[in-house]
Amino acid sequence: MKIRKFKKNDYSTILDIYSKSKLDELLYESKSFTFLPLDKDKKRLAEFQESEIYVYEDNGVMAYGAVFNSEIRAIFVHPNGRRKGVGRKLFKHLLSKIEGESSLYVAKSNMPAKKLYEQFGFSVVDEFETTYNGITVTANKMIRHTSA
Repeated sequence: MKIRKFKKNDYSTILDIYSKSKLDELLYESKSFTFLPLDKDKKRLAEFQESEIYVYEDNGVMAYGAVFNSEIRAIFVHPNGRRKGVGRKLFKHLLSKIEGESSLYVAKSNMPAKKLYEQFGFSVVDEFETTYNGITVTANKMIRHTSA
């Protein structure tokens, strides 16, 4: 197991992980969503491209995460890597790249993810509406404060 910076030749694997994971974060919504591939989603692709990307590698890339300034922008784990601590280890690594307060955004209904983030000291500070592929989603902003 190792966590390393993203390389260009990881891109197709990242797209595959995203395709197998993106809709899972919306699993607890009462609406149905149509998947929009990362390379076709202008907003999320632009955020991906300007972020620092890390991959979790264990017999191939199993997960990736993105950090931009103090914001964790993405963390996606391939279904074969779930329930094995992959996401937790990658999340810790992403946090280690941020000095001071950190933030992230999560679907309000995604309680499993929110519980994980709370274990790392995050708390909900805002609720707002956003969209995924044209459908409204209620989201939360979560912040992790650091003691000075």
